[in-house]
Amino acid sequence: MSSKTNRDEKNFNQAALDYHKTEPKGKIEVIPSKPHSSQRDLSLAYSPGVAIPCLEIEKDPKTVYDYTGKGNLVAVISNGTAVLGLGDIGAEASKPVMEGKGLLFKIFADINVFDIEIDEKDPDKFIEIVKGIAPTFGGINLEDIKAPEAFYIEQRLKEELNIPLMHDDQHGTAIISAAALINALEIAGKKIDDVKMVVNGAGAAAIACTKLYVELGLKKENILMCDSKGVINHKRENLTSEKIDFVAQTDLETLSDALKGADVFVGLSKGNVMTPEMLLSMAESPIVFGLANPNPEIEYDLAMETRKDTIMATGRSDYPNQVNNVLGFPYIFRGALDVQARGINEEMKLAAVHAIANLAKEPVPEAVILAYNLKNLSFGREYFIPKPFDNRLITKVSMAVAEAAMESGIAGKPIENFEDYENSLLDRMGRDEKLIRMMQNRARSNPKRVTLGNAEEYNVLKAAQILYEEGIAQPILLGEKKYIKEQMKKFGIEIDVPIVDPADDDQEENRKKYREDLWKLRQRKGMNEYKAKRFVRQRDYFGPLMLRNGDTDALIVGFSKNYSSTLRPVLEIIEKEKGVDKVSSMMMILTEKKPIFFADTSVVQNPTAQDLVGIARMSEIVVKSFAIEPRIAMLSFENFAGISETSKKVAEAVAILHEKYPKMIVDGEIQPDFAMNSDHLSDYPFSKLGTTPANVFVFPNLESANLSYKIIRGMKVAQVVGPILMGLKQPVHVLQMRASVDEIVNLATIAVLDAQKREEMKK
Repeated sequence: MSSKTNRDEKNFNQAALDYHKTEPKGKIEVIPSKPHSSQRDLSLAYSPGVAIPCLEIEKDPKTVYDYTGKGNLVAVISNGTAVLGLGDIGAEASKPVMEGKGLLFKIFADINVFDIEIDEKDPDKFIEIVKGIAPTFGGINLEDIKAPEAFYIEQRLKEELNIPLMHDDQHGTAIISAAALINALEIAGKKIDDVKMVVNGAGAAAIACTKLYVELGLKKENILMCDSKGVINHKRENLTSEKIDFVAQTDLETLSDALKGADVFVGLSKGNVMTPEMLLSMAESPIVFGLANPNPEIEYDLAMETRKDTIMATGRSDYPNQVNNVLGFPYIFRGALDVQARGINEEMKLAAVHAIANLAKEPVPEAVILAYNLKNLSFGREYFIPKPFDNRLITKVSMAVAEAAMESGIAGKPIENFEDYENSLLDRMGRDEKLIRMMQNRARSNPKRVTLGNAEEYNVLKAAQILYEEGIAQPILLGEKKYIKEQMKKFGIEIDVPIVDPADDDQEENRKKYREDLWKLRQRKGMNEYKAKRFVRQRDYFGPLMLRNGDTDALIVGFSKNYSSTLRPVLEIIEKEKGVDKVSSMMMILTEKKPIFFADTSVVQNPTAQDLVGIARMSEIVVKSFAIEPRIAMLSFENFAGISETSKKVAEAVAILHEKYPKMIVDGEIQPDFAMNSDHLSDYPFSKLGTTPANVFVFPNLESANLSYKIIRGMKVAQVVGPILMGLKQPVHVLQMRASVDEIVNLATIAVLDAQKREEMKK
């Protein structure tokens, strides 16, 4: 193993420990969902008011869903006997994994979770404990319980409880891979009742997958299942009841023998057990699901090199067609909870299978394409499973599951209006950092060189480490080399990235090149050769000159200086976009619901009407680059009155925008609270905003914009990303003073996307 690999693993391991240990420790927390600021609130929340709903529930137990959070609460329960690839590590050691599962439930489907680790390996005792706590929950997700006990535990609990319950290790993989199988067979031009399948692995997931494939039409006589001892055939003895169900009447004994002429291989075992020779022995257009993690049964690239006609899925995100349980379990439970289902039956699982399979055949939204930095994405060999970032999953899968529960007669509260239900599901989206994850995913597809100024600072160094290790960018550290190395050693940050010191001897050639460039650029604007020689030793000038000369792809500066002084050298060196009179900046505010954008927050102090037009136009372009439809509110302290000088200025800008850019969704002058409220907007039927709230807010002056986002940032009620500098020909962004690590990472991510976009435009 190389020293770089060792260093990366060490850094990652430490980052994982730091991530979980940082206050508040763990990954999930409980927060109040009702007002609690007054004595009256507390008397309603607890004694004496709480007795009233208690008595109502006593009279009618079903009202527990009306008066408590049970209907949106799932228990993630494990005894720690089969944790990830770690095995039987015990209940307490499994807690970080269970918290992680809870986090996924919340961010993908807005489901609250309590993780419960039970220190009990006896299946019957485990079952009694789960039954005893079940009244607390609307659903139960069993996790990381070893086979064969997992089969017995799940079956008993399904029979004895009347709430949605699923062992995701079994059924999650089964549902997603079944959806993939339907589509892969369509691409191969084969029918499920004709194909021969080899399943390598005979654990809980393999058994559940194979059973579900049989329900889809796969014939049992066409299945060969293998475990660590080879083919499960009629000669084998001492088999578990689950394996006996898949005993084959054959003399074949090895995986190699089984694969000859097979149409489908499903691997749920361990990495690199399938050789190129085995793949070559399979039938035409072989379907290969290498689902072992982290390494599939045969590497994707090797499989494709071996046979061009291979149709392949893996469990990894860096290859096409990832079989990822997160495509299923959040939305299956969402649909089941929303109809208060008495379980999760086969009809609901199959509904999820077909919903996921069908979604892959629909036109892919621009947001998904942008998330993966692709030019296009359409149904075929490299895309037959939806991507985890596809926001349509929550509606398509949840609605299908809910409808199946109703049709199969186990829904306690049927949905009356599916259009309203769809809207309620969409309202749940955005309560996470999905946009940030999508942007980082795009950045990883083609990481660019990003120079980070003030690299001696811990926050900048830590951000550089994250950018480097996550593959988001190729960081370049700009600053005093000796001090940077001392700080890296002090904080244990080991990354192999360039360090550029403007005063160092190794930069002599660059200083000469940059000096000549700066002098030619500014010689008629007060710059002489002596000043140019002196300035190129300063990082404030050196960084922009690196960018101008193509020695970096993007630049992030400003950690320790005020915005205007940091911006000045940038504007002296980096040219403005064609047609841009004044550059401006915008903040992205990641609210609980949806991202919103503020402009101009940092540059144009007192914009004219024409300046506001430019700010609105640049904002529209930037917001569209995030695959979000810009709905722009031009702000003032009046609503369509035009009495004050400020309002008149804003109204003039709106008139220009309406005349020159009639397709823009923009209006004003309007107060921000009115622009964010559908009911208030309905009072102005003439407005281009209609009754859909705005998501881009152009402020009438810098003071109001800057103070507004600073209040939000200070209150920590939303994540703030930016300022995003708009109007320059090259990607450069100026940080807020003392920006956090996350803020630096996020702005650098945007810089990478900016560089990617400009590269594409040149092609």
